[in-house]
Amino acid sequence: MSSITDFDSLRRAMGENSEQPEGPARNARAEHLLLEAEKLNIPLAVIEALGHQLKVYNYSSEKGKMFVPFARLLRMWDERPEDFDTYETHALHWVFKWMSAGMLDQPHIPLASIEKWLGEMEHRYRLAGHSERAVRSAEFSVAAHVGDMPRAERAYAAWLAADRDTMADCHACELHGQGWWQAHNGRDAEALELWRPVLEGEFTCAHEPHTALASSLLPLLRLGRVDEARAHHLRGFRLVRPMESMRGAYADHVEFCALSGNEARALELLAERPAYFTDEGHPRSRLDFLSVVTLLMDRLTGLGLGGTQVPGPAGRTWTAAELAPHTRAQALALAARFDERNGTEYVSGRARARMARRPLVDRLLLGVRPSGTSPVRAPERPVRPVAPGAGASAAPGTRSSGDSAPPAPALPALLVEARRMSDTLRPHAVEAWAAVAHAAQEAEAAGSDVVLEPRDRAEIADHEAMALGPGATGLFERAAELYTEAGDPGEALAARARAAYVHALAGRVDEALAAVAAPHEEILSLYAAGGTGLRQTASVLMARARILIRRVHAAGEDLEDTDLEPVLEEAATAVRAVLALVEEHTGEDVRLAARAAEAQAMLGELAGHAGDVETAAELSARAAGAFVAAGLPWFAVEYEARLAQLTHHLGDVDGTERALRAALEHGGPYLEPTGRAQLHLQLAEVTGGLGRVAEAADHALEAAHWADEAGEGASLGAWARHQLGGFLLRRGRWAEAAEVLESVLPDVTAGTHGEGAVVQTLWWLGDCLGELGEHRAAAERRLQAAGIARDWPEQQDHATLAHLAASSLEQAGLADEAERAYARAGELWRTVGDVPGLVRSLRARAWLTLRGEADPDGARALMANAVEECEAAVDAAPDDGTRARLTADLGHTHLQFADLLVRVEDAGATDDDGEILFEEAVTALDRAIAAFALLGPDALQDRSGAELAAARLEAGLGRPADAAARARAVLTAHGSAPEEDEVARSLRGEAEHLLNTVTREKREPVEN
Repeated sequence: MSSITDFDSLRRAMGENSEQPEGPARNARAEHLLLEAEKLNIPLAVIEALGHQLKVYNYSSEKGKMFVPFARLLRMWDERPEDFDTYETHALHWVFKWMSAGMLDQPHIPLASIEKWLGEMEHRYRLAGHSERAVRSAEFSVAAHVGDMPRAERAYAAWLAADRDTMADCHACELHGQGWWQAHNGRDAEALELWRPVLEGEFTCAHEPHTALASSLLPLLRLGRVDEARAHHLRGFRLVRPMESMRGAYADHVEFCALSGNEARALELLAERPAYFTDEGHPRSRLDFLSVVTLLMDRLTGLGLGGTQVPGPAGRTWTAAELAPHTRAQALALAARFDERNGTEYVSGRARARMARRPLVDRLLLGVRPSGTSPVRAPERPVRPVAPGAGASAAPGTRSSGDSAPPAPALPALLVEARRMSDTLRPHAVEAWAAVAHAAQEAEAAGSDVVLEPRDRAEIADHEAMALGPGATGLFERAAELYTEAGDPGEALAARARAAYVHALAGRVDEALAAVAAPHEEILSLYAAGGTGLRQTASVLMARARILIRRVHAAGEDLEDTDLEPVLEEAATAVRAVLALVEEHTGEDVRLAARAAEAQAMLGELAGHAGDVETAAELSARAAGAFVAAGLPWFAVEYEARLAQLTHHLGDVDGTERALRAALEHGGPYLEPTGRAQLHLQLAEVTGGLGRVAEAADHALEAAHWADEAGEGASLGAWARHQLGGFLLRRGRWAEAAEVLESVLPDVTAGTHGEGAVVQTLWWLGDCLGELGEHRAAAERRLQAAGIARDWPEQQDHATLAHLAASSLEQAGLADEAERAYARAGELWRTVGDVPGLVRSLRARAWLTLRGEADPDGARALMANAVEECEAAVDAAPDDGTRARLTADLGHTHLQFADLLVRVEDAGATDDDGEILFEEAVTALDRAIAAFALLGPDALQDRSGAELAAARLEAGLGRPADAAARARAVLTAHGSAPEEDEVARSLRGEAEHLLNTVTREKREPVEN
């Protein structure tokens, strides 16, 4: 802690303290500085220290402490106003507004005292000659707080009618207050229009747009503008998070999460601010916070999560069901204190209404992943339909324990429905048969006389086996026995064929082929003799074809292309046999139509294995179309996803997009979350590549959500969020991108996603932080990324990141660290042979050296080195465009060298004669002009800029004729440019002004 020895050191200390984070530590330092100021025996020092103390109290959770220093300041003003300078006089009157608002926020201060203070403020403002605008604004706050709506309306109108002067709140704060009133009265659109200049950054201050962003959240949700609401939450919470004094705005963000289906994130926000439960320095914001916590806990309890452990006041653990009555009681007790003071029940009514709010949307996707395990129950997942006869698994549906079950249908009705669903290949047919099995077991346990026929039991076993997948061999065999008992030998052979396919699913392809051989021969004989139907025969043939396709998969990993041909041909023959059997009958039976469509897809798959991608794409598209035509769009999804891969390989971007969109459309509610996430992620990549970045971000957002639903948030979801962050960055939405990238950073790992993804995430995050002005944090992320890229064989990324980190360090004011980082970047640029990068690093070091160490000789040496490196590269460059780019770099380096020489003279940082430095600068500019001249019209603007800079120096060196000649050269160069060419018009204007100046000076006689 620096010692305070005089007024200057006190002011420095107060300035340093103002830059510290809000909170008790900064307040305590301000209290200490007041004690030090009193020792100086300088009235103004005490006045400034009191003002500093008052300010840090106001921007903290200890707002209630403001009144003591202000009372002392006011007493000092009344006793000796001459001790106040102009600034402190203004500041004293300015903080009157803080006092009136601050008194409202403290329920122990009587309303009569507040009204008296309002009158005092009006009187003093009138004496000082100020407008009544700030007074009427304060009166409006009082009336709105106590619920006196007529008075509030009058004060609001008077506030807007009064002239703005130096005592009026800043534009941003005024617009926020005006918008709040519109939203309070149900005029959300009008509120958002008032807030627009603040939200867009036209007007800002210490607490804006922070509060406007928070206040806009519910109006946006109510208006259905959910994309804006999401953006305002991510952007606004980032602003509010580090500011202790913004508990009210923080509560708005918690409330937004609670009312938008983001209860898990709301809990995370509570966990970040445990002190907000108990800090008593600002009762009104505590009331807001406790009301919102109650709302959230009631919401969780209503979801059946009352037993979930939640953040709460320190000293014990809390569940949602326990915390809700605790915070409700505290909030209502606090509201009652305000009402007792105000003589109304208005505050309690508003608190109760806030606690009782209902969700405005079911689930608004935010793109950020909760850092811990979500305590909120995920929606029931949709179930993917089973492919016809494939034996794929699908678990029976379950009912939430909180739902009341309707009366169970009778077993015969369940059988009818299950057969209908399986015969027509409806989704959830397997679950329907599971319901039949369950009902049969219950009937048997109850001693019912309902008897299942062998056929019924066969179908139950068959579908139970389909649900089991690779472990279903025994059940399929049992189903075959029951079909035989029921007198259906064809269906028995089909069940045995399905059992054979299970071996292939488990990787036992040879065993599967052996097992399917007998059913295949028997079904053909049986069908030829009229002993079974098309459906059963097609089922066996399809099972054999699927097994042979599995053999192709296995052989493709082990065999050369020539050895694979007979395997492919045998599989293709088997598939064509299916087609030959069913293709004339697809209009008769949806199952046969499905067989034909699947056979087309299988032929496409075999064409792909043979390297014929175009045919593979054509047949996949034909198969998907056949499924849709048969009224089975959900089965088209797999083949449309495959088609998307094939068209991507063929470079058909439009075809890829069409296939992916069709897969999402046809999958409907039957897509599993993982599949939906993958399709959205692929669409994000396609649309992003086409430059439709907003749409790509939407798909990445959906992909992240569905990955979370699938339990893959740390893998597939992390990749989706990584992409989402990149798309938001491309849209210039820096704060949102930073929130997303920071949330995903722990999940993006080298082991799962690769080092490249980790580096890219850090790189993007550094870019975002730099755009947000968080340069130290940006440097940290860029250095972190550079540390990973350090060990890569290709060092271009390492060099780029090192240079970016140096730039961030420079912007953060860390000159020494920046100089070292630029030097390291320069070494890397030299290693990879990137001369422009090396030159940029040398120029940056030159400027740092001049500014930081005031070492003009060192700065000039670095800039001269940059010129030498560039000249050598130009001489050695091939004439393929590289030389032109390097020549442009050389011209700009000469320009910077000239500028540096002028700055050296202007700063008086050298003993050299100023005229010599200016002559050197003119020489450097002439070299820049010569370099730009080699580039022709493309560099005319740069050439003219250098010419004008040289003209100004010539004039300063007493050579008006030379300066005039340079100005005329610029006029000639741009004389034919059209008037709408703003750059040319600006250059002509500057040249004309310079020419007039030097010509006039030349004509004027020199006085002795």
